[in-house]
Amino acid sequence: MRSDVSAARGFPAFSRQGAGARFATSWWGRAWIKAMEDTSLDHGLLKKGRAYAKTGQVGPITVSPGRLAAVTEEPGYDAEYHTVVRVEQLGEAEWERFLDQVAAKAGHIAALLDGEMPHDLVEAAEQAGVPLLPTVGDLEPDCSCPDWGHPCKHAAALCYQASWLLDGDPFVLLLLRGRGRQELVEALQSRSVPDPVRATVRATVRATAAGVPAAVAFALGVPPLPDPPPVEVAFTPLELDPAPGVGVAALRVLAASAASRARELLVSGRQAELTEFQDRVRLAAEHDLDVGLEAAVRAWRYGGVSGLEVLESPWTPPGQELARSRALLEAGWEGEAPPAVQAWRNRWTVGELQLRYGRDGRWYPFELRDGQWWPAGPPERDPSVLLV
Repeated sequence: MRSDVSAARGFPAFSRQGAGARFATSWWGRAWIKAMEDTSLDHGLLKKGRAYAKTGQVGPITVSPGRLAAVTEEPGYDAEYHTVVRVEQLGEAEWERFLDQVAAKAGHIAALLDGEMPHDLVEAAEQAGVPLLPTVGDLEPDCSCPDWGHPCKHAAALCYQASWLLDGDPFVLLLLRGRGRQELVEALQSRSVPDPVRATVRATVRATAAGVPAAVAFALGVPPLPDPPPVEVAFTPLELDPAPGVGVAALRVLAASAASRARELLVSGRQAELTEFQDRVRLAAEHDLDVGLEAAVRAWRYGGVSGLEVLESPWTPPGQELARSRALLEAGWEGEAPPAVQAWRNRWTVGELQLRYGRDGRWYPFELRDGQWWPAGPPERDPSVLLV
């Protein structure tokens, strides 16, 4: 394994964040946090770590091959601790297989340089035996504090802040795995790959400083969609001539809706079929149809199938997921007592506001209106954001 000190990158300390600040908005950043949280057996330490991360108790962060390091502070005490989180580096053979996957598609390097970690690249790398994203037990925390937690609150705070670095630049993850941005780009430029791919890589690298020529942009293909994909889709009705016995207006709506549904499935890669009721709600939501399903339509517009499920059906989430959400809720108040929650299955009620946990891992807000709970807005992964 190589450990090139010259490849180290330094990042300034994050300033104090607001109570509703979120960690890890990217899917790869969330995978990083999940690997750390799933290893922990003490949700109290995770809660403190989140609070430390938000209140600026972590100093400048240094990222180097296999190592994440910072000096952390203890609030209320004149104490500093040296905190390190280690990640196993990839071997030479693994890097060769990874570069094979990057070079196989010109859009991969373009996405990385644009701050995205493509799903298909990570999946292809895993199939080739190259683990890019950490899983349970892959992050090894070490801290000079007397706490025996694994991770301790200081290492947890460092990991939470590292998710912000990963959100901004996926090359941070690759550096932790052993190689920096410049080294990887040079390896791809000199690699024995098809000429069109090499040309695209070189053009993309040059374009990062001077803009992207149209020819190069078109050659890179469609970039990855954000996560989660948007539910609402714009429609272009067909131009149909009137015909005897044919409801042209209704036919326009159905044709546009079917085309939109097909496009959504192709783009998102989802193959699940909608039930008759779900499809009826979808049509009503997309075309403002008055079919007596106002609450269901609002739920669909905010969260699609998942939004409709939390409206219609209560369920019991795993205890670990609810415990993690409680830690998020408590950390969001930074030392203050969070509001009292009346919990039942996947529903948390606070006065005239209710949060419902969906099977997609997000909390959906509901408001009490005339004795009935109505969808009140888009979902969030952090419940404290919805209660601020």
